[in-house]
Amino acid sequence: MSAPRLEIRLDRIHHNARTLVERLSLRGIGVTGVTKATLGSPEIARVLLDAGVSRIGESRVENIERLRHAGLSCPITLIRSPMLSQVDRVVAHADVSLNTELDVIGALSAAAGRQGRRHGIVLMVELGDLREGILPDELEAVARRTLGLPHIELRGIGTNLACQSGVSPDRRNMDELSALAASLESALGLELDVVSGGNSANLDWALGGDDVGRVDDLRLGESILLGCEPLRRRPIDGLHTDAVTVVGEVIESRTKPTMPWGEINQTAFGPAPDRPDHGPTCRVILALGRQDVDPSGLQAPEGLEILGASSDHLVLDAGSAHPAVGSEVRFQVDYSALVRAMTSPFLRRVFVPADDRGNLS
Repeated sequence: MSAPRLEIRLDRIHHNARTLVERLSLRGIGVTGVTKATLGSPEIARVLLDAGVSRIGESRVENIERLRHAGLSCPITLIRSPMLSQVDRVVAHADVSLNTELDVIGALSAAAGRQGRRHGIVLMVELGDLREGILPDELEAVARRTLGLPHIELRGIGTNLACQSGVSPDRRNMDELSALAASLESALGLELDVVSGGNSANLDWALGGDDVGRVDDLRLGESILLGCEPLRRRPIDGLHTDAVTVVGEVIESRTKPTMPWGEINQTAFGPAPDRPDHGPTCRVILALGRQDVDPSGLQAPEGLEILGASSDHLVLDAGSAHPAVGSEVRFQVDYSALVRAMTSPFLRRVFVPADDRGNLS
């Protein structure tokens, strides 16, 4: 089987999604299953839906179109603010989009009118992380303007934390979101369908002891795919952390000195690393580089240490071991490595049947 490749265990992704759906349902929270890190994989989207997610969330119109062309008719939410240049495509393929700008919402309304559709809007509120969001004291005015637009349905409000500035979801900011939802409903005489509290970083809060208030939706991707929470990268109890692995092939395996020789300047990707001299050791090179994956997000198997990477090569220290040329090395990935690997044209995706690594589909 060719390498480099991604091995994706759909059974483990299903287990992770189902487990989180069941745990959150006990708290009155549904799950939007986010497929953006998988480049809009229809295979993974179907697994998430089978596991019980309420809808699919995607950040790119192109990925939503891929899902629709694959035959998925489920509710899909565009979770990145739409571009004005793509409003017709957004309305054609997404049921709902997350928004902050009235100019964009107006353009979505016009596009929906041209297509004879209605488009759902969730207004995103800024609660401190300083990425997308309407300031709380401006929310009511934006909501009123949104309600006045034809072909648009104001479906709810939401927020996003921990992505830009690392602000943690907690009782204070989640209570504020609930209060904003209640205030908006009272002022405008409506009932919101969804109050989306955030992403996988919300799990500690959502599954803790605090009252979740009006929050009834979380947008989960990393926790389902990788089995960990993003705030501290800790594994989530009961979830698989190895549902996705990157596999590289050894193209050189030789004993070499630890230290380089000659005048040292910068490498192709910045300053040269400073390492102690351990004497001769087996240096292993894989046909796997920065064009394929974020090397800082790879976890090497026991006995191997990642020394560095160039565009096309990953260099490992194997100590006294000598992996054979042509053999393969498997790595667990973090979110950054997963996103780059999924979007690289050089990594083949292989879906692995349950409990079977010998016969890949």
